[in-house]
This record gives sequence, structure tokens and C-alpha cells, in this order.
Amino acid sequence: GAPFLIGKLELHPFSISHDAMDPAGFTVTSNGTRIGIATDLGIATAMVKTHLKECTALILEANHDRVMLAEGPYPWPLKQRIKGRSGHLSNDDTTELLKEILHGRLSHIILAHLSEQNNTPEKALSTVGQALHRTDINLSVAIQDRSSEIFSFKG
Repeated sequence: GAPFLIGKLELHPFSISHDAMDPAGFTVTSNGTRIGIATDLGIATAMVKTHLKECTALILEANHDRVMLAEGPYPWPLKQRIKGRSGHLSNDDTTELLKEILHGRLSHIILAHLSEQNNTPEKALSTVGQALHRTDINLSVAIQDRSSEIFSFKG
């Protein structure tokens, strides 16, 4: 999609793969800082990677732990939908995406849209943290029923 302005914020929507009507991720840019937001996506396409690779901060889906999903209470068709190309990124998928787009200006990653049934903040942090083991990137988790801390980003 075409970028647009809201005040001093430039928002740039981009297509993502999810089983919804015209789903989108976004980058938000202001004063040299770019934040990428991508949740509700089944796969990280080339377009997703292109939009996220130069971000200062990322809010990324880490929806499920593959073992917890496989062994969890959801019916088989729902499990297939969640792990499908139009479903949700697993912790492992998010780790692989980050390995491809890491760069020196990336300072914060916030893991979001964690399943309460098929993931834990600890599992998400542990798995995704493997991609960051030699970086100074701040990794945190957004919890569904709580406000997160306030972050300050400088480009």
C-alpha cells in the first residue's frame, strides 16, 4: 500500500499472509526512527522482510510454540490453520525471520500476539533470544492483559 501521514508519523502498510480480508503490517517512521509492526501472519514473505529489515524497533508475532500447539487442546483443523501459510508465526518462525533481517540499528524487539494456550512468554523469549545471543537488542514480550513498559526509540 501507499504510505500516508498522520501528523508527523509516516505509516506504510504492507500485505501480510493471514486468513482475513486484506491483512496488513505497518512501518511507522518519524525523525529517522522506523518501527515495524507485523502480527497475524502465517509466513514472512519477501515483502514482509523488505519492510522490516531497516527498522529501529519491531513488534513481531511469536504466536505459538510448535510442541505446545501440537500437544494442546485445539481441534486438528484449528491447529492446521494456526500453523499454515495464512495462520500465525511460531516462535521458531520468528527466530528465522530475525536471523534474516538483523542489523546494527535494530535496538528493540517486542514479541506480540502470544497464544495463551500454545505459548508462554518464557518459551517465546528463550526461542527468539537464540537469534540475538550476540547483540545488544532489547527483547521483551507484550502480555495480552497488561500494559507494556513505555519505550523510547532514537534513530
